[in-house]
Amino acid sequence: MSDDRWAEGETVVLKSAGTPPVLVALARGPVRIGEDAVVDLTAQIGAAPGGAIEWLGRRYRVLRPSLADLLATVRRGAQIVTPKDAVQLLHLAGVRPGGRVAEAGAGSGALTIALAFAVGPEGRVTSFDRRRDFLDAARGNVERAGLAARVDFRERDVAREGLEGIGYDSVLLDLPEPWAVLASARASLRVGGHVATYTPTYNQLERTVNALRAEGFDEVRAVEIWERALHVGEGGTRPSFDMLGHTGFLAAGRRVD
Repeated sequence: MSDDRWAEGETVVLKSAGTPPVLVALARGPVRIGEDAVVDLTAQIGAAPGGAIEWLGRRYRVLRPSLADLLATVRRGAQIVTPKDAVQLLHLAGVRPGGRVAEAGAGSGALTIALAFAVGPEGRVTSFDRRRDFLDAARGNVERAGLAARVDFRERDVAREGLEGIGYDSVLLDLPEPWAVLASARASLRVGGHVATYTPTYNQLERTVNALRAEGFDEVRAVEIWERALHVGEGGTRPSFDMLGHTGFLAAGRRVD
């Protein structure tokens, strides 16, 4: 990806004030977006990011997508990991640029996109799922995000067969039974690597944390993230009455021999 000029095939985001982001791959000629819209960005190839176009009666900027843009445009099938949880999972799992990451439970690919974004062009994400339809949905969202070159998708029941590969820096498990994979995760991690899990119920969390301890993981912790917006006004700032509360429990540990 060029730092200062658009190249054909790059994924860009079209943004107009007050409208949702629109992802599109740069190509020559008209490109269909959704069911009814078409946009021609031929003139943007070779131009600098930030240029303006007129489209559907509005003025749009052609920008590099942020992680927020990519997650906001995920086409949902299975329930996705929310951004508030995804960012914390990356922190708990020690995901870094250039890292090798294994993910089990591809779902719709929202967490896969966050992982691929975080590891950068030199990193690698391997995403496992036992359902081909979930893998297909995740693959489609990752391709639309322009991150397909960083991700390998593999159909595999890791609860029964274990993870494939060794030397991972991070393992993330979004599964109904993450405890069944923790022994395999420990064997697949390099020394110093992290595992993080995402589960919706207390019973699952308790069993997961007990298994982390039983498998000899260090730095075991469990957290829940709540998000509450603030209404900000001159002399009238207050918390919102609505809050994004429980979505899932996060647990993590580190392999330290």
